Amino acid sequence: MNYILRKGYLDFLQRWKDKSVIKVVSGVRRSGKSTLLSMYKEQLKKINISDKQIISINFEDLDFYDLRNFKKLHQYIKEKAFDKTKKYYLFLDEIQHVPSFEEAIDSLQLRENLDIYITGSNAFFMSGELATLLSGRYVELKILPLSFKEFIIYREKIGKKLATNIAYYNEYLKSSFPYTVLLGDEERLEYLQGIYATVVVKDIAMRLGATDIPTLEVIIEYLYGEIGNFTNFKIISDFLRNDKNVLVSTQPIKSAPKTIERYITKIEDSLLLYRAHRYNIKGKKILAQNFKYYAVDIGLRRLIAGYRTQDYGHILENIVYLELLRRDFDVYVGIVDNLEVDFLAIKPNGERQYIQVAFKTENQTTLQRELAPLQKISDNYPKLLLSLDDIDPYANYGGIEKKSVLNWLMR
Repeated sequence: MNYILRKGYLDFLQRWKDKSVIKVVSGVRRSGKSTLLSMYKEQLKKINISDKQIISINFEDLDFYDLRNFKKLHQYIKEKAFDKTKKYYLFLDEIQHVPSFEEAIDSLQLRENLDIYITGSNAFFMSGELATLLSGRYVELKILPLSFKEFIIYREKIGKKLATNIAYYNEYLKSSFPYTVLLGDEERLEYLQGIYATVVVKDIAMRLGATDIPTLEVIIEYLYGEIGNFTNFKIISDFLRNDKNVLVSTQPIKSAPKTIERYITKIEDSLLLYRAHRYNIKGKKILAQNFKYYAVDIGLRRLIAGYRTQDYGHILENIVYLELLRRDFDVYVGIVDNLEVDFLAIKPNGERQYIQVAFKTENQTTLQRELAPLQKISDNYPKLLLSLDDIDPYANYGGIEKKSVLNWLMR
Protein backbone atom coordinates (compact mmCIF):
# COMPACT_ATOMS: atom_id res chain seq x y z
CA MET A 1 0.00 0.00 0.00
CA ASN A 2 1.12 3.58 -0.67
CA TYR A 3 1.31 5.01 2.83
CA ILE A 4 3.98 6.23 5.19
CA LEU A 5 4.45 4.52 8.54
CA ARG A 6 3.82 7.20 11.18
CA LYS A 7 6.13 5.93 13.86
CA GLY A 8 5.31 8.36 16.67
CA TYR A 9 1.60 7.66 16.45
CA LEU A 10 2.11 3.91 16.12
CA ASP A 11 4.41 3.96 19.14
CA PHE A 12 1.62 5.61 21.16
CA LEU A 13 -0.83 2.85 20.23
CA GLN A 14 1.77 0.20 21.05
CA ARG A 15 2.40 1.74 24.49
CA TRP A 16 -1.31 1.55 25.32
CA LYS A 17 -1.92 -1.87 23.75
CA ASP A 18 -3.81 -4.25 26.10
CA LYS A 19 -4.23 -1.56 28.77
CA SER A 20 -7.74 -1.26 30.16
CA VAL A 21 -8.59 2.14 28.69
CA ILE A 22 -10.32 3.12 25.46
CA LYS A 23 -7.94 4.45 22.84
CA VAL A 24 -9.45 7.45 21.01
CA VAL A 25 -7.85 8.64 17.76
CA SER A 26 -8.83 12.20 16.80
CA GLY A 27 -7.71 14.62 14.10
CA VAL A 28 -8.96 16.82 11.30
CA ARG A 29 -10.71 15.01 8.46
CA ARG A 30 -8.34 13.23 6.06
CA SER A 31 -5.37 13.52 8.39
CA GLY A 32 -4.97 9.74 8.28
CA LYS A 33 -6.89 8.35 11.28
CA SER A 34 -8.32 5.32 9.47
CA THR A 35 -5.03 4.66 7.67
CA LEU A 36 -3.19 4.78 10.99
CA LEU A 37 -5.48 2.13 12.45
CA SER A 38 -4.99 0.00 9.32
CA MET A 39 -1.23 0.19 9.85
CA TYR A 40 -1.65 -0.72 13.49
CA LYS A 41 -3.76 -3.73 12.59
CA GLU A 42 -0.99 -4.90 10.27
CA GLN A 43 1.44 -4.62 13.17
CA LEU A 44 -0.86 -6.76 15.30
CA LYS A 45 -0.90 -9.45 12.63
CA LYS A 46 2.90 -9.49 12.59
CA ILE A 47 2.89 -10.53 16.26
CA ASN A 48 0.54 -13.43 15.50
CA ILE A 49 -2.79 -11.77 16.29
CA SER A 50 -5.20 -13.62 14.00
CA ASP A 51 -7.78 -12.01 11.71
CA LYS A 52 -10.54 -13.44 13.90
CA GLN A 53 -9.14 -11.53 16.89
CA ILE A 54 -9.41 -8.20 15.03
CA ILE A 55 -12.95 -6.80 14.88
CA SER A 56 -13.25 -3.76 12.58
CA ILE A 57 -16.39 -1.73 11.98
CA ASN A 58 -16.58 1.46 9.92
CA PHE A 59 -19.97 3.03 10.53
CA GLU A 60 -19.82 4.94 7.23
CA ASP A 61 -19.85 1.56 5.45
CA LEU A 62 -23.47 0.59 4.67
CA ASP A 63 -22.58 -3.06 5.31
CA PHE A 64 -22.65 -2.13 9.02
CA TYR A 65 -25.71 0.12 8.92
CA ASP A 66 -27.76 -2.11 11.21
CA LEU A 67 -25.07 -1.84 13.88
CA ARG A 68 -25.81 1.86 14.33
CA ASN A 69 -28.19 0.62 17.03
CA PHE A 70 -26.04 0.39 20.18
CA LYS A 71 -27.81 -2.74 21.44
CA LYS A 72 -27.27 -4.57 18.16
CA LEU A 73 -23.67 -3.37 18.13
CA HIS A 74 -23.12 -4.72 21.64
CA GLN A 75 -24.61 -8.09 20.75
CA TYR A 76 -22.60 -8.33 17.51
CA ILE A 77 -19.29 -7.72 19.30
CA LYS A 78 -20.14 -10.14 22.10
CA GLU A 79 -20.71 -12.85 19.51
CA LYS A 80 -17.45 -12.04 17.73
CA ALA A 81 -15.40 -11.97 20.94
CA PHE A 82 -16.88 -15.19 22.33
CA ASP A 83 -13.64 -16.90 23.43
CA LYS A 84 -12.73 -15.48 26.84
CA THR A 85 -9.30 -17.12 26.68
CA LYS A 86 -8.28 -14.91 23.74
CA LYS A 87 -7.66 -11.18 23.43
CA TYR A 88 -9.75 -9.34 20.81
CA TYR A 89 -8.91 -5.96 19.28
CA LEU A 90 -11.96 -3.82 18.52
CA PHE A 91 -11.76 -0.92 16.04
CA LEU A 92 -14.81 1.33 15.73
CA ASP A 93 -14.44 3.99 13.03
CA GLU A 94 -16.75 7.05 12.88
CA ILE A 95 -18.49 6.03 16.10
CA GLN A 96 -20.62 9.21 16.18
CA HIS A 97 -23.07 7.48 13.81
CA VAL A 98 -24.21 5.25 16.71
CA PRO A 99 -26.62 7.13 19.01
CA SER A 100 -25.84 6.38 22.67
CA PHE A 101 -22.73 4.46 21.60
CA GLU A 102 -21.29 5.02 25.09
CA GLU A 103 -23.83 2.53 26.47
CA ALA A 104 -22.28 -0.21 24.34
CA ILE A 105 -18.72 0.93 24.98
CA ASP A 106 -19.21 1.10 28.76
CA SER A 107 -20.47 -2.46 28.81
CA LEU A 108 -17.81 -3.80 26.43
CA GLN A 109 -15.07 -2.13 28.45
CA LEU A 110 -15.96 -4.46 31.35
CA ARG A 111 -14.86 -7.45 29.26
CA GLU A 112 -11.19 -8.18 29.98
CA ASN A 113 -10.64 -9.83 26.60
CA LEU A 114 -11.39 -6.65 24.60
CA ASP A 115 -8.93 -3.88 23.68
CA ILE A 116 -10.96 -0.97 22.27
CA TYR A 117 -9.96 1.71 19.71
CA ILE A 118 -12.36 4.35 18.35
CA THR A 119 -12.34 7.29 15.94
CA GLY A 120 -15.06 9.80 15.20
CA SER A 121 -16.01 13.23 14.00
CA ASN A 122 -13.80 15.77 15.69
CA ALA A 123 -16.71 18.12 16.28
CA PHE A 124 -18.32 15.33 18.30
CA PHE A 125 -15.17 14.51 20.23
CA MET A 126 -14.38 18.05 21.27
CA SER A 127 -15.83 20.54 23.77
CA GLY A 128 -15.63 18.03 26.62
CA GLU A 129 -18.40 15.78 25.33
CA LEU A 130 -16.23 12.70 25.00
CA ALA A 131 -14.81 13.16 28.48
CA THR A 132 -18.34 13.31 29.84
CA LEU A 133 -19.48 10.24 27.91
CA LEU A 134 -16.49 8.02 28.70
CA SER A 135 -15.92 9.33 32.24
CA GLY A 136 -12.14 9.52 31.96
CA ARG A 137 -11.64 5.90 30.92
CA TYR A 138 -9.78 6.80 27.76
CA VAL A 139 -6.55 8.19 26.32
CA GLU A 140 -6.58 10.38 23.24
CA LEU A 141 -4.14 10.36 20.33
CA LYS A 142 -4.42 13.64 18.43
CA ILE A 143 -3.01 13.27 14.95
CA LEU A 144 -2.07 15.97 12.45
CA PRO A 145 -1.39 15.87 8.71
CA LEU A 146 2.14 14.87 7.67
CA SER A 147 5.17 16.40 9.33
CA PHE A 148 7.91 17.78 7.08
CA LYS A 149 10.01 14.66 7.74
CA GLU A 150 7.09 12.32 6.98
CA PHE A 151 6.33 14.31 3.83
CA ILE A 152 9.88 13.81 2.51
CA ILE A 153 9.92 10.09 3.36
CA TYR A 154 6.55 9.60 1.65
CA ARG A 155 7.59 11.47 -1.52
CA GLU A 156 10.79 9.46 -1.77
CA LYS A 157 8.87 6.22 -1.25
CA ILE A 158 6.62 6.93 -4.23
CA GLY A 159 9.47 8.12 -6.47
CA LYS A 160 9.02 11.89 -6.15
CA LYS A 161 12.47 12.65 -4.80
CA LEU A 162 13.79 16.23 -4.89
CA ALA A 163 17.36 17.52 -4.72
CA THR A 164 17.23 19.78 -1.65
CA ASN A 165 15.31 20.31 1.56
CA ILE A 166 14.25 23.78 0.42
CA ALA A 167 12.70 22.21 -2.68
CA TYR A 168 10.78 19.83 -0.43
CA TYR A 169 9.75 22.76 1.76
CA ASN A 170 8.25 24.61 -1.21
CA GLU A 171 6.23 21.51 -2.09
CA TYR A 172 5.24 21.02 1.55
CA LEU A 173 3.63 24.46 1.54
CA LYS A 174 1.15 23.20 -1.07
CA SER A 175 -0.35 20.79 1.49
CA SER A 176 0.59 18.29 4.19
CA PHE A 177 -2.56 16.14 3.94
CA PRO A 178 -1.29 12.60 3.20
CA TYR A 179 -3.28 11.92 0.04
CA THR A 180 -2.26 15.20 -1.62
CA VAL A 181 1.30 13.85 -2.04
CA LEU A 182 -0.10 11.61 -4.77
CA LEU A 183 -1.91 14.43 -6.59
CA GLY A 184 -1.07 17.04 -9.19
CA ASP A 185 -1.65 20.76 -8.54
CA GLU A 186 -5.19 20.94 -9.95
CA GLU A 187 -6.31 17.70 -8.27
CA ARG A 188 -4.78 18.87 -4.99
CA LEU A 189 -6.82 22.07 -4.97
CA GLU A 190 -10.02 20.15 -5.72
CA TYR A 191 -9.25 17.67 -2.94
CA LEU A 192 -8.57 20.45 -0.41
CA GLN A 193 -11.80 22.18 -1.44
CA GLY A 194 -13.65 18.94 -0.73
CA ILE A 195 -12.10 18.65 2.75
CA TYR A 196 -12.94 22.25 3.53
CA ALA A 197 -16.56 22.02 2.34
CA THR A 198 -17.14 18.80 4.30
CA VAL A 199 -15.68 20.22 7.51
CA VAL A 200 -17.71 23.43 7.24
CA VAL A 201 -21.01 21.65 6.57
CA LYS A 202 -20.70 18.48 8.65
CA ASP A 203 -18.33 19.37 11.48
CA ILE A 204 -19.21 23.01 12.10
CA ALA A 205 -22.58 24.08 10.70
CA MET A 206 -24.42 20.95 11.87
CA ARG A 207 -22.98 21.29 15.37
CA LEU A 208 -23.93 24.95 15.53
CA GLY A 209 -27.34 24.30 14.05
CA ALA A 210 -26.34 27.13 11.72
CA THR A 211 -27.68 27.68 8.23
CA ASP A 212 -25.58 30.80 7.65
CA ILE A 213 -22.66 29.11 5.88
CA PRO A 214 -21.34 32.41 4.39
CA THR A 215 -20.85 33.81 7.91
CA LEU A 216 -18.83 30.75 8.89
CA GLU A 217 -16.70 31.09 5.77
CA VAL A 218 -16.07 34.79 6.40
CA ILE A 219 -14.83 34.04 9.92
CA ILE A 220 -12.61 31.16 8.77
CA GLU A 221 -11.16 33.25 5.96
CA TYR A 222 -10.40 36.07 8.36
CA LEU A 223 -8.70 33.79 10.90
CA TYR A 224 -6.71 31.95 8.23
CA GLY A 225 -5.55 35.29 6.88
CA GLU A 226 -4.41 36.37 10.34
CA ILE A 227 -2.31 33.36 11.40
CA GLY A 228 0.45 34.38 13.80
CA ASN A 229 -1.17 37.73 14.70
CA PHE A 230 -2.63 38.54 18.10
CA THR A 231 -6.41 38.81 18.18
CA ASN A 232 -9.43 38.42 20.46
CA PHE A 233 -13.16 38.01 19.93
CA LYS A 234 -13.88 41.76 20.10
CA ILE A 235 -11.22 42.54 17.50
CA ILE A 236 -12.69 39.87 15.22
CA SER A 237 -16.24 41.11 15.77
CA ASP A 238 -15.27 44.73 15.09
CA PHE A 239 -13.44 43.75 11.91
CA LEU A 240 -16.37 41.76 10.57
CA ARG A 241 -18.84 44.55 11.36
CA ASN A 242 -16.94 46.95 9.12
CA ASP A 243 -18.38 47.16 5.61
CA LYS A 244 -14.89 47.68 4.14
CA ASN A 245 -13.56 44.44 5.60
CA VAL A 246 -16.14 41.97 4.31
CA LEU A 247 -14.21 39.13 2.70
CA VAL A 248 -16.53 36.69 0.89
CA SER A 249 -19.98 37.85 1.93
CA THR A 250 -21.93 40.70 0.36
CA GLN A 251 -22.95 41.95 3.80
CA PRO A 252 -20.90 42.74 6.93
CA ILE A 253 -21.36 40.43 9.91
CA LYS A 254 -23.40 42.19 12.64
CA SER A 255 -22.53 39.71 15.41
CA ALA A 256 -21.56 40.42 19.01
CA PRO A 257 -18.25 39.07 20.38
CA LYS A 258 -20.11 36.30 22.26
CA THR A 259 -21.70 35.06 19.04
CA ILE A 260 -18.36 35.22 17.24
CA GLU A 261 -16.82 33.26 20.13
CA ARG A 262 -19.48 30.54 19.78
CA TYR A 263 -18.79 30.21 16.06
CA ILE A 264 -15.02 30.16 16.55
CA THR A 265 -15.22 27.54 19.30
CA LYS A 266 -16.90 25.17 16.84
CA ILE A 267 -14.33 26.04 14.17
CA GLU A 268 -11.61 25.10 16.66
CA ASP A 269 -13.49 21.89 17.49
CA SER A 270 -13.27 20.91 13.82
CA LEU A 271 -9.46 21.24 14.15
CA LEU A 272 -9.16 23.57 11.18
CA LEU A 273 -7.51 26.02 13.59
CA TYR A 274 -5.43 25.86 16.77
CA ARG A 275 -5.34 28.58 19.40
CA ALA A 276 -2.12 29.59 21.21
CA HIS A 277 -2.60 31.54 24.44
CA ARG A 278 -0.13 34.07 25.83
CA TYR A 279 2.01 33.01 28.80
CA ASN A 280 3.73 35.41 31.20
CA ILE A 281 7.16 33.80 31.51
CA LYS A 282 8.29 35.64 34.65
CA GLY A 283 4.87 35.47 36.32
CA LYS A 284 4.41 31.83 35.23
CA LYS A 285 0.75 32.16 34.30
CA ILE A 286 -1.48 31.95 31.23
CA LEU A 287 -2.94 35.29 30.17
CA ALA A 288 -6.62 35.38 29.26
CA GLN A 289 -6.55 38.34 26.89
CA ASN A 290 -5.37 38.03 23.28
CA PHE A 291 -4.17 34.89 21.53
CA LYS A 292 -2.99 33.65 18.15
CA TYR A 293 -4.42 31.16 15.68
CA TYR A 294 -2.57 28.70 13.45
CA ALA A 295 -3.92 26.72 10.48
CA VAL A 296 -3.92 22.92 10.40
CA ASP A 297 -2.46 22.97 6.86
CA ILE A 298 -0.78 25.72 4.85
CA GLY A 299 -2.21 24.44 1.57
CA LEU A 300 -5.71 24.70 3.00
CA ARG A 301 -4.90 28.15 4.30
CA ARG A 302 -3.77 29.30 0.86
CA LEU A 303 -6.95 27.90 -0.69
CA ILE A 304 -9.14 29.81 1.78
CA ALA A 305 -7.23 33.04 2.42
CA GLY A 306 -5.23 33.37 -0.78
CA TYR A 307 -1.53 33.40 -1.57
CA ARG A 308 0.14 36.14 0.50
CA THR A 309 3.85 36.58 -0.16
CA GLN A 310 4.25 38.91 2.80
CA ASP A 311 3.27 36.08 5.15
CA TYR A 312 6.35 33.88 4.67
CA GLY A 313 7.46 34.43 8.26
CA HIS A 314 4.06 33.56 9.73
CA ILE A 315 3.79 30.51 7.46
CA LEU A 316 7.12 29.21 8.80
CA GLU A 317 5.95 30.00 12.33
CA ASN A 318 2.75 28.02 11.68
CA ILE A 319 4.75 24.97 10.56
CA VAL A 320 6.97 25.09 13.67
CA TYR A 321 3.89 25.43 15.90
CA LEU A 322 2.33 22.25 14.48
CA GLU A 323 5.63 20.39 14.78
CA LEU A 324 5.82 21.27 18.47
CA LEU A 325 2.32 19.83 18.92
CA ARG A 326 3.49 16.62 17.21
CA ARG A 327 6.36 16.44 19.67
CA ASP A 328 3.92 16.44 22.58
CA PHE A 329 4.43 20.02 23.76
CA ASP A 330 1.76 22.39 25.02
CA VAL A 331 2.53 25.54 23.06
CA TYR A 332 2.10 29.14 24.19
CA VAL A 333 3.20 32.58 23.00
CA GLY A 334 5.72 33.73 25.61
CA ILE A 335 5.62 37.25 27.04
CA VAL A 336 8.64 38.69 28.86
CA ASP A 337 8.85 42.39 29.78
CA ASN A 338 6.41 43.29 26.98
CA LEU A 339 8.50 41.44 24.42
CA GLU A 340 7.18 38.40 22.58
CA VAL A 341 8.80 34.97 22.41
CA ASP A 342 7.21 33.18 19.47
CA PHE A 343 6.78 29.91 21.36
CA LEU A 344 7.10 28.66 24.90
CA ALA A 345 6.81 24.88 24.53
CA ILE A 346 6.15 22.84 27.69
CA LYS A 347 6.08 19.04 27.99
CA PRO A 348 3.84 17.22 30.51
CA ASN A 349 6.93 16.53 32.65
CA GLY A 350 7.70 20.26 32.87
CA GLU A 351 10.50 20.26 30.28
CA ARG A 352 10.40 23.46 28.25
CA GLN A 353 11.96 25.26 25.30
CA TYR A 354 11.89 28.88 24.18
CA ILE A 355 11.77 29.28 20.41
CA GLN A 356 12.02 32.24 18.06
CA VAL A 357 11.14 31.62 14.41
CA ALA A 358 12.43 33.97 11.73
CA PHE A 359 12.29 33.62 7.97
CA LYS A 360 15.73 35.27 7.66
CA THR A 361 18.08 36.84 10.24
CA GLU A 362 21.05 37.74 8.05
CA ASN A 363 20.23 41.43 8.57
CA GLN A 364 21.77 42.46 11.92
CA THR A 365 18.78 44.59 12.94
CA THR A 366 16.46 41.63 12.40
CA LEU A 367 18.84 39.31 14.28
CA GLN A 368 19.02 41.59 17.31
CA ARG A 369 15.22 41.99 17.35
CA GLU A 370 14.78 38.21 17.38
CA LEU A 371 17.39 37.65 20.09
CA ALA A 372 16.15 40.41 22.43
CA PRO A 373 13.25 38.54 24.11
CA LEU A 374 15.29 35.35 24.56
CA GLN A 375 18.10 37.36 26.16
CA LYS A 376 15.68 38.56 28.85
CA ILE A 377 14.95 35.01 30.05
CA SER A 378 17.23 34.03 32.92
CA ASP A 379 16.47 30.31 33.39
CA ASN A 380 18.56 27.51 31.90
CA TYR A 381 16.01 25.88 29.59
CA PRO A 382 17.01 25.64 25.90
CA LYS A 383 16.60 28.78 23.81
CA LEU A 384 16.45 28.33 20.04
CA LEU A 385 16.44 30.66 17.06
CA LEU A 386 15.13 28.81 14.00
CA SER A 387 15.53 30.33 10.54
CA LEU A 388 15.89 29.64 6.83
CA ASP A 389 19.20 31.52 6.69
CA ASP A 390 21.64 30.50 3.96
CA ILE A 391 24.56 32.36 5.56
CA ASP A 392 25.77 31.15 8.96
CA PRO A 393 22.73 28.94 9.70
CA TYR A 394 24.37 27.75 12.95
CA ALA A 395 25.64 30.04 15.69
CA ASN A 396 25.49 30.51 19.46
CA TYR A 397 24.63 33.86 20.99
CA GLY A 398 25.36 33.57 24.70
CA GLY A 399 23.53 30.27 25.05
CA ILE A 400 20.90 30.97 22.39
CA GLU A 401 21.38 28.34 19.68
CA LYS A 402 20.69 29.29 16.11
CA LYS A 403 19.61 26.35 13.95
CA SER A 404 18.45 25.61 10.44
CA VAL A 405 14.69 25.26 10.76
CA LEU A 406 14.57 22.62 8.01
CA ASN A 407 17.15 20.46 9.79
CA TRP A 408 15.23 20.96 13.06
CA LEU A 409 12.04 19.80 11.34
CA MET A 410 13.90 16.68 10.12
CA ARG A 411 14.86 15.52 13.64
